Amino acid sequence: MDSSTEQVARVRVTAGLRALRFDGGSLALNLVASLARRGSTPIERLGTLDRLREWCDGVGLRLRDEAVTDGLHTELRTLREAAYDVVAAAVHGRAPAAASIALLNERARPAPPQPLLRATGAGVEVDGADRPLTGRELQSVVVRDLIAVLGDPERRGALRACDSSLCTMIYLDLTPGRRRRWCSMRLCGNSAKAAKHRRRRAAAEGSRGDR
Repeated sequence: MDSSTEQVARVRVTAGLRALRFDGGSLALNLVASLARRGSTPIERLGTLDRLREWCDGVGLRLRDEAVTDGLHTELRTLREAAYDVVAAAVHGRAPAAASIALLNERARPAPPQPLLRATGAGVEVDGADRPLTGRELQSVVVRDLIAVLGDPERRGALRACDSSLCTMIYLDLTPGRRRRWCSMRLCGNSAKAAKHRRRRAAAEGSRGDR
C-alpha cells in the first residue's frame, strides 16, 4: 500500500473501525482485537464501561454487576497489551517482554468458575455454568484461553498478523493451506484490492500523460 493511501486511511475513523471484533478465532485474540490499527494510529474499541459490557456479551461471558468498574476496565486493557505482546512475539519469532509473561501468569491464577453436575429426578443438570464472573475470574478465563492457544502446536502455528500495515490484527488462520492474508476480506482485503486498483489506474494515467 503506498504512503498516500495509508495517510488517507489513517485519518478516516469510521463506525466500522470502532466496532468490536469477534472474529480473531479465540477469546483472548478477540480481546487483543479491541485495540484497532496497531500498525498506524491505534483506535480504542474498548473505551467505556458500556463497551466492556458489549465485549463480554459478544464473547458469551457474564460479569457480576458490581464487577463492571473503572478498575477492571483498566486491568483488562493492561492484560490486553500483555497478551498482544505475547502473541505478536509468537507470530514474529521473537521473545516477549518478561513483564508481559509475569502479568499474564499472575492474572491466570484465580480459579475460574467450575461447573458441576447435579443429579435430579429427571436426569442430570449442570450447576454454575452461567454464574456471573468477578473481574479477576474474567481475566483468568481470558489468559487461560491464551495459554491454550499457545500450548496447542496447531493453533500456535496458525497465528497470523493481518497483511495490512495499518491493521496488523492477529488472528487464527485455520483455513485449508493457511493462505489467508487478511483479518477480514470484507475489511482489509477489500481495502487492499481497492488501493491496488487505484495505484494501477494512477500508473496508467501517468503513462498516458508521458506520451
